[in-house]
Amino acid sequence: MTERLRWGILATGSIAGQMTADLRVAGFPVVAVGSRRLDSAQAFAGAHGIPRAHGSYEELVADPDVDAVYIATPHPMHAENALLALDAGRHVLVEKPFALNAAEARWIADRAAERGLVALEAMWTRWLPHMVRVRELVRSGALGELRSLQADHGQRLSADPEGRLLNPALGGGALLDLGIYPLSFAWDVLGEPDRVLALATPAVTGVDATTSILLGYPGGQQAVLQCGLDAASPITASIVGTKARIEIDAWWFSPTTFRLMEGEDTVLEEFDGRVPAGSGRQFQALELERLVASGAVAGDILPPDESVAIMGTLDEIRRQIGLSFPGE
Repeated sequence: MTERLRWGILATGSIAGQMTADLRVAGFPVVAVGSRRLDSAQAFAGAHGIPRAHGSYEELVADPDVDAVYIATPHPMHAENALLALDAGRHVLVEKPFALNAAEARWIADRAAERGLVALEAMWTRWLPHMVRVRELVRSGALGELRSLQADHGQRLSADPEGRLLNPALGGGALLDLGIYPLSFAWDVLGEPDRVLALATPAVTGVDATTSILLGYPGGQQAVLQCGLDAASPITASIVGTKARIEIDAWWFSPTTFRLMEGEDTVLEEFDGRVPAGSGRQFQALELERLVASGAVAGDILPPDESVAIMGTLDEIRRQIGLSFPGE
């Protein structure tokens, strides 16, 4: 491995473009891109200044100059693509959710451990500056005893029944695309729930258009989470404790601002977590590089076992709302 991790991009959609730009912001060399179609890889390489384009994923992961692969395919392909890269000896950053279900997520985690490689879920929110500070405040006891957490993620997205977001064969629906953010946030702050209640309204294709989730915890805490893909919500979040609360501004899961509040209107701290360049996805790549450099295969912020467990909670939510995907 060279001094900096050299990245390969697996797939050429819009999220791959955003990640490539953020890798460049952090100074990472992006050396190759792979697609199932050579012309698509070549077009992406030309648009992003990537030196090599491969016409298959197999060629990408076999590229000797690639140290780590960013997996940017739809959810049902995550496990297959991640295993391909891991078997080729590449570290992987797997776009969230980690897989389609907990069983597939376990395959990724176990294979990475067997190979001594890093497999990191690309839940970029975890490493953003404002979330780092939120965790510091929670752990310091500044909020007192935690009582509740609220987070929503609703956007008005494409209503095309043929599009990816509404396609069951591609893991469509609000839950896996948008709901993963508030769910992972609740896990980050409150840990593993012992009770899960969910209610959903289906879209025309049978995937969930709107889903509401209530999580209960052994200590009595509650998390109220909501996601939807046909209407825009405030996209804010809050954590409430017996001494104080944190109010995170829109869009709470991206670089933003928050306030530590006491009572109705006393501001104890204001934090500006906006970043000067990039969308914020570069921080997860820096975490992966840190793990590789330290010889670790898992960190404290989002180890693979936690990504697997979060997928288990998503599985239970899907069971309750009657959402299944072809081939499961």
